[in-house]
Amino acid sequence: MAKSKEIFICQNCGAASPKWQGQCPACAEWNTLAAEAQRSGRPGDKGVRGARSRPTSSLAAESIDAPARIGTGFVELDRVLGGGLVAGSVTLLGGDPGIGKSTLMLQAAAALTAAGTVLYATGEESLQQVALRGRRLGIGDAAARLIAETCVEEIVAAASTVCARILIVDSIQTMYSERVESAPGAVAQLRECAAVLVRHAKTSGTAVLLVGHVTKDGQIAGPRVLEHMVDTVLYFESDTGSRFRVLRSVKNRFGAANEIGVFAMAEIGLREVTNPSAIFLSRHAQAVSGSVITVLREGTRSLLIEVQVLADHNAGGNPRRVAVGIDGNRLTMLLAVAHRHGGLELGGQDVFANVVGGVRIADTAADLAFVLAARSSLRDAPVPASLIAFGELGLAGEIRPVPFGEERLREAAKHGFTTAVVPQANVPKRPPEGMLVRGVTRLDQALDAP
Repeated sequence: MAKSKEIFICQNCGAASPKWQGQCPACAEWNTLAAEAQRSGRPGDKGVRGARSRPTSSLAAESIDAPARIGTGFVELDRVLGGGLVAGSVTLLGGDPGIGKSTLMLQAAAALTAAGTVLYATGEESLQQVALRGRRLGIGDAAARLIAETCVEEIVAAASTVCARILIVDSIQTMYSERVESAPGAVAQLRECAAVLVRHAKTSGTAVLLVGHVTKDGQIAGPRVLEHMVDTVLYFESDTGSRFRVLRSVKNRFGAANEIGVFAMAEIGLREVTNPSAIFLSRHAQAVSGSVITVLREGTRSLLIEVQVLADHNAGGNPRRVAVGIDGNRLTMLLAVAHRHGGLELGGQDVFANVVGGVRIADTAADLAFVLAARSSLRDAPVPASLIAFGELGLAGEIRPVPFGEERLREAAKHGFTTAVVPQANVPKRPPEGMLVRGVTRLDQALDAP
């Protein structure tokens, strides 16, 4: 017979311990271990699984047709999702407080009513508050159903009653399950509530959208198992004081990860940015030193980004290296390579690097642009405004090719750029019309190209 066994779960990190301790052995937090019942049995016992654990189908017998997509009313949101919502999928959306998660979900709920019944479950606001926000967004007459409830079993029952095709839960941290005794937001509650909603999505074919809070580190609050349980994880990002929002997919079982969508926050809600490259470029009235345009690859999209470097003489004997939008260690490495293989004397200079628009660059294709911007600032020699540059810089001074070189060049040509400095291996056989593409293999060649 199965026996009931008590274990202790950390409410901060989700680690399990066989006995209570004052301090969690995994995350070192104090007084976070809470008792939780666990059932265990002998391998031969007929427990909860029993006959249900037998295989009922084969891989070859399952259908491999592409899943039908449900349009959300936002082209940018559909792009990040891989083409739209999939029936039976569970999507988790995280972001900082006040960034626009609930606004995006409410606007999407109004548009999704064209595809079927939508149930919007809120655990943070009253129905009157949600209706007032909908009226402010201009969607007060939308046919989406509303429910103010924090019990996940009640929400699932309501979704089944109205035959909801789309279920939106705002937010998962405010929900609780009657099967768990801990408070809403605890690790055990998050895990159980997510399991109930995932089970409902898979058995009923309902597309479930979950809104999640984030910690001060920018991670979705709660155990990482929450992100493993869902099909898609999206993060809403924004630079402080900026009205632009970037929606990024970090996990997607039905599409490409690292895809991005760009929105602008207006008085009447979120609006899509159809030409994201335009918000990351500064069209200067005259050529300025220290500014170079590069082309980044985000998912299936090519974006034109302006990188800036300011090199200023240091009189204190301890030069500063400040990086905004790029990893500081990578900037230090690029400056060392530029000195060793490009002859740029930056040892006595304060160097400040910045990415326009608050973008965080992880693509190594921006290496060449940063070095060209540093040279431009050091010698006060502006780079032509019609030039773009991309390429990865190696420690030996070589310029390495980057993926999707031809797509990057086409995007730059579409925005009127006429000259490109790229790795030799990325030079296409037929360059875009009206563009001169210069292939380089070494840093010294690239520095002489502009």
